[in-house]
Amino acid sequence: MEITGTLKIKNNEVQVSEKFKKREFVITENSSQYPQFIQFQLTQDRCGLLDNYKVGDELKVFFNLRGREWKNPQGEVKYFNSLEAWRLEAGAASNSNSSSSADVKAVPALDSPADDLPF
Repeated sequence: MEITGTLKIKNNEVQVSEKFKKREFVITENSSQYPQFIQFQLTQDRCGLLDNYKVGDELKVFFNLRGREWKNPQGEVKYFNSLEAWRLEAGAASNSNSSSSADVKAVPALDSPADDLPF
């Protein structure tokens, strides 16, 4: 899955255990009437993917939805979801200045003889 938004929060890397580290970040997604604040996590060697971005940058986040089950000491079962990012790209606004001539398509002139359609 993928989503594009503006980087709102960029947390530091956290060493959770001897063998596990993570880094959380939040993007603001504005495609609907109300902004959505979506938290993602990067794990292990992917924690460094966020280093080249700053708060306010537009990002395209590629991620997997993860879910897990946990039983507490009282025997109650709880469910948790996480959005695990695995790739980040600069968003469309950041790339808008880098268009090439290959992106431009030829458009025929409106007064050309081949343009005989009434609309």
